[in-house]
Amino acid sequence: RLSCIRNNIWLASCGVLSSGLAVLSSFGLMLFCGVPFVVTVANAPFLILGVGVDDMFIMIASWEQSSRKKEKSSVKSLLAETYAEAALSVTITTLTDVLAFFIGTWTAFPSVRSFCLYTGTAFVFCYIYTMTFFGAVLVLNHKREQGNRHWLTCMHVAVGEDQAENSCLYNACCIGSCSRQPSQPEGEHPMSIFFKKYYGPFVTNKWIKLLVVLLYGAYLGSSVYGCTQIREGIDLRNLANDDSYVIPYYDDDEKYFSTYGPRVMVVITESVDYWNETVRLGIESCAQNLE
Repeated sequence: RLSCIRNNIWLASCGVLSSGLAVLSSFGLMLFCGVPFVVTVANAPFLILGVGVDDMFIMIASWEQSSRKKEKSSVKSLLAETYAEAALSVTITTLTDVLAFFIGTWTAFPSVRSFCLYTGTAFVFCYIYTMTFFGAVLVLNHKREQGNRHWLTCMHVAVGEDQAENSCLYNACCIGSCSRQPSQPEGEHPMSIFFKKYYGPFVTNKWIKLLVVLLYGAYLGSSVYGCTQIREGIDLRNLANDDSYVIPYYDDDEKYFSTYGPRVMVVITESVDYWNETVRLGIESCAQNLE
């Protein structure tokens, strides 16, 4: 925001920091418990960041709505109203994510199991930090705004006669307004106004609704077709522990034997008397004929 008081850069930064704390806490706990760290776990912070930032936006939006409805309310009532609006949504989304990843721990692949343990635990910590740490940051930011303090320096922004000769840029950065008036509480966010007054009526038009249905049908059909074209494949090195012998084995196999094509294996499905020399010679003859 352009206002030096209503700007919420630090608030957004603390929301990202909350996700980072969740990643550090989960990784530290899992490593302390002896859960192996594999290369696929390095993707977990990006998932946590996406969910954490989403929860942050929900909390900020609920806080702003509560502030507009109850401008003279105390901080306790505002925070209670914010949690009443946002906590249910945040809880349900976190619960579904946690269940999805913890169910993945039943897999037989150790690397996938480690990834699901790390990520599921990180979601739990992300929820805890959002409900505690970020809620406290919301209150501190509210007190800063109420005290008419600058978003960067937290210094009190005062308006007096001595600002009359300052430039518009100076007043905008240090006072919050080119008109040398203190920043006033803002109304509804421009994005909310856009969706309510323009986007909503546009989408609910009957011809637009018909177009949306047709587009969704085309999208669904192309998605089904895409699913039929998927070819299964996976790099087995990514499913092994970092110190496993499997990784150098596949590296050497790709380096030295990748030009020889697929291997052919012979499986004997019957019970065979391997101690009998005649049987062994027959097996070797069969293998030579196949070669």
